[in-house]
Amino acid sequence: MTHQPTSNASPRAEAPKAAPPRPIVRARSPLIETRSVCKNYGAFRALEDVSIAVREGEFVSIVGPNGAGKTTLVNLLTGLLVPTKGEVYFKGRNIAGVCPVTLATQGMARTFQLVQIFPELTVAETIATAVITRQGKRWRLLSPLPQDAQIATRVAEIAGMFGLSSRLATLSRLLSQGEKKLLDVASAFALDPQLILLDEPTSGVSTAEKHAVMTTLVGAARAAGVQAIILVEHDMDLVAAYSHRIIALSEGRVLADLPPEEFFADPVIIETVVGKRRGVSC
Repeated sequence: MTHQPTSNASPRAEAPKAAPPRPIVRARSPLIETRSVCKNYGAFRALEDVSIAVREGEFVSIVGPNGAGKTTLVNLLTGLLVPTKGEVYFKGRNIAGVCPVTLATQGMARTFQLVQIFPELTVAETIATAVITRQGKRWRLLSPLPQDAQIATRVAEIAGMFGLSSRLATLSRLLSQGEKKLLDVASAFALDPQLILLDEPTSGVSTAEKHAVMTTLVGAARAAGVQAIILVEHDMDLVAAYSHRIIALSEGRVLADLPPEEFFADPVIIETVVGKRRGVSC
């Protein structure tokens, strides 16, 4: 059951720095949702009766302490796991058991906490692999990039969205950690997703770069026409700054599903999810 804000008289937890104005999200049918999902690993139940929904235009963050079930939930949403019980819907279709590759062709993309790039490919070649996949064309890996104007144009367009235009000829392994993260996400964007799930996109990035990386990602999402973003993130400042809603998990259940202002005003939620005041990873 979703936790409602308490009337506890204890001091309010200090919310992270003020977020920029967020666009109004009008009620629509969910783009993706779970209905009473459970996931068991033998006798251990990782998720218990989890029902969530994300609609077009929303930026939703999933948070929770270690072992709360965040990774299991995202793996269910993206087809890496099949629920023990319950249903997962994407664009109105039950996708339980549909593999991630098929979901990618249907408009869902995911990035992982660890950067997934080919270190010996250039930035242009890395993005091109995703573009070629999206366009259903063929390219033998490590052979010269095809002289295809349509592919080259799309690669340049995506690189521009992520501030990587000047790095197209650079080997991926020579990029900074922040640039590697951007390239990883750029490859996902090349699949033209309607929904993208970002798994700790600033992990390993310096504190000074984190907001720049997120600003670039959100700007690119808008430019690319991405309809919704789901973020799994430990940094509460980032969660507060970009989220329309925050879904908190605890012991495999939904503890809260609230807008940031209500989420950070509830001391019970903060104590459970963060452990104490902001600035501590959850």
